[in-house]
Amino acid sequence: MKQAVAKNTVDLLHKIETIEKEVMGLKLSILKKLTPSGKKLIKLKGIIKGIDITNEDIASAKRSLYSKVGI
Repeated sequence: MKQAVAKNTVDLLHKIETIEKEVMGLKLSILKKLTPSGKKLIKLKGIIKGIDITNEDIASAKRSLYSKVGI
């Protein structure tokens, strides 16, 4: 019985974490749409020659930056 309760608790916590991530993504997308951007985007591609930045590097940086955002 304890295993069933523990499994249900873990499943519930996982679902809550998923919902929190989705809500954070929605908040960020809404903020991006609401914030006027009259500035030209500057591409930094090629600024660090000889270094390959992978999608995992970018994802890790995003997690690091947005992990403490309390929007």
